[in-house]
Amino acid sequence: MRTITKWIVAITVTTVVGGHQSANAGFVGLPQALGLAAKRISFSNYTLPPMAFTQFCLRYADQCKPQRMVFRGGPVRLTAERWEDLKAVNKSVNAAIIPERNTVGLAGEKWLLHPSRGDCNDYAVTKRSELLERGWPTRALLLSEVVTSWGEHHLVLVVRTSMGDLVLDNMTPQIRPWARAPYQWVRIQSPKNPNYWASLGSRNA
Repeated sequence: MRTITKWIVAITVTTVVGGHQSANAGFVGLPQALGLAAKRISFSNYTLPPMAFTQFCLRYADQCKPQRMVFRGGPVRLTAERWEDLKAVNKSVNAAIIPERNTVGLAGEKWLLHPSRGDCNDYAVTKRSELLERGWPTRALLLSEVVTSWGEHHLVLVVRTSMGDLVLDNMTPQIRPWARAPYQWVRIQSPKNPNYWASLGSRNA
């Protein structure tokens, strides 16, 4: 009886592990750190958005329209197709825009969609725009202001998925889990309304 039980357990374990591997087979390049234990961003106090974001919304009003919340709205289920969306958009936008540093500070921040040259802000808003065009909901595409290790303010796109909050960044071709991005986090768009921003208290992931 014990021998039969051992065989049943062994077959069950093999089936579960094998099924899990085949289910993830289409996620080529998926960060190994993602999964049920992935760390998520905790939204706290609301704060003012960046001034350049306000100007961006005046220029591109359609990009700042809040979407009607659907039942069980929240992080998007990360399927193989959606993972390919993220990789394709991240790669194409990083390649399409020639990096050009903003040397005049806040006065030089334009936040333009699809410019031929631009800085981190242009990369982030363009990626968000392209994912919106592919059918991603606004609640899952959040612009976030961070500070680099050398003290420079930087804009990235955070994508909220069922396998964790992912960062699309023009400074790396990799799509990283939020907890592995080497930044101090300052503020981020609210999932409930893209016009509201939440403070992250300048904390590390």
